[in-house]
Amino acid sequence: MSFQTVNPATGEFVKEFPLQSDEEVRAALDTADRLYREDWRFRPVAERARIVARAAGILREKHDEYRDLLTLEMGKVTRFGDFEVDLVADILDYYAQHGEKFLAEQELPDEPGAKLITEPIGVILAIEPWNFPFYQLVRVAASQLVAGNVVLMKHAESVPQCALAFARLFEEAGAPEGAYTNLFCSIDQIGTLIDDFRVRGVTLTGSERAGTSVGERAGRNLKKAVLELGGSDPALILPGARLDQAVEQVVMGRTYNSGQGCVNIKRVIVVGTERGEQMLAALKDAFDAITVGDPTDEETQVGPLASERALDGLLRQIGEAEDAGGTIVTGGSRVDRPGFYLEPTIITDITEDNPLYHEEAFGPVLSFYVVDSEEEAIRLANATRFGLGSYVFDADIEHAQQVAARLEAGMVFINSCFADSPSRPFGGVKNSGFGRELAELGIGEFLNRKMVKVTQ
Repeated sequence: MSFQTVNPATGEFVKEFPLQSDEEVRAALDTADRLYREDWRFRPVAERARIVARAAGILREKHDEYRDLLTLEMGKVTRFGDFEVDLVADILDYYAQHGEKFLAEQELPDEPGAKLITEPIGVILAIEPWNFPFYQLVRVAASQLVAGNVVLMKHAESVPQCALAFARLFEEAGAPEGAYTNLFCSIDQIGTLIDDFRVRGVTLTGSERAGTSVGERAGRNLKKAVLELGGSDPALILPGARLDQAVEQVVMGRTYNSGQGCVNIKRVIVVGTERGEQMLAALKDAFDAITVGDPTDEETQVGPLASERALDGLLRQIGEAEDAGGTIVTGGSRVDRPGFYLEPTIITDITEDNPLYHEEAFGPVLSFYVVDSEEEAIRLANATRFGLGSYVFDADIEHAQQVAARLEAGMVFINSCFADSPSRPFGGVKNSGFGRELAELGIGEFLNRKMVKVTQ
């Protein structure tokens, strides 16, 4: 095992980075823990926030350099890379600006002489994926550094240059050694870190399997975990929905980031046979018109998948779905060009015994369903072990909100696809995990809310 850059747009190997030794990993933890105990936790919030704000400024100054790394290592389409870099800078600024307010002491109005003091807890270990190589990191780093915790970051093996570049942000911003530490370490070394008492919290974004392993190990060590484990996000197209609006948003919501997003729209559920036929025909036309190609080309809408393994996994899922009776309406094949490209795909006739009914397709593959009633749409939307995002389309906003209240999800969007914001909490329920990132909820996940009671 090693960390490697392979260009998804061409399939070409670029660079390799060796794993750190056990001694190097232990030394990184020693340094982080020492900094936390002797320095970082005692600095004023405003001082920590200034460093995070400087990191935002550096990122904006080097915007193109960071954007191009996203394209090189995971094949991100350039304009989506622009958006990610801007969003990451915004998140850094958000916590720099709001940290003092979020961490302020609170009086307990029903308990005279009592107050809550907010304190950090120590070293936070983060394990993050490749699909948003900077955004996934900042959701942990910005809030926890402002809070006074220190961060050990294990990034995905396929984006090592992004991992190093993000760590440089804080170094250049003046963060002391140990505040934010990038690790090139193995699964076994991650387990050893979770077992170490000095690591006080663990957060992971990844698969159910990874979440089960990390959550079990964290629980066995009596330490807090935040897990974000993906979704099978449904879009309900109710009878009052504007089909043109729904089609536009579904196409964007399914193909954004080449479909490689935990909260991308993955299932469309249309109420009514006739409207289902209209929606399917419009989606097919839209998918057939999508430009798949070089992620640096301005005309490209869908770039490569991040790896050949990801492409092979989706092709396997498509084949199994078809074998189980699913109908491929459009797409379904690898694009005949170098790199890891998949045709945007729509699959219908998916029954409950079809593997795709229960799985998350992490790429430009859309499952399409037609049902007879709103009740059936809600049941189908909730008939998944996941519960991350959901979408409701209807001209009657009040009614759409009533439907949203019945969906088992951590986030519901009405008449739009997902759009992220520093001030909007992110997270799910059921097997999509637990805990929240971003907004005030995100900074609060790894804090000690200490009650102090004074009696005269």
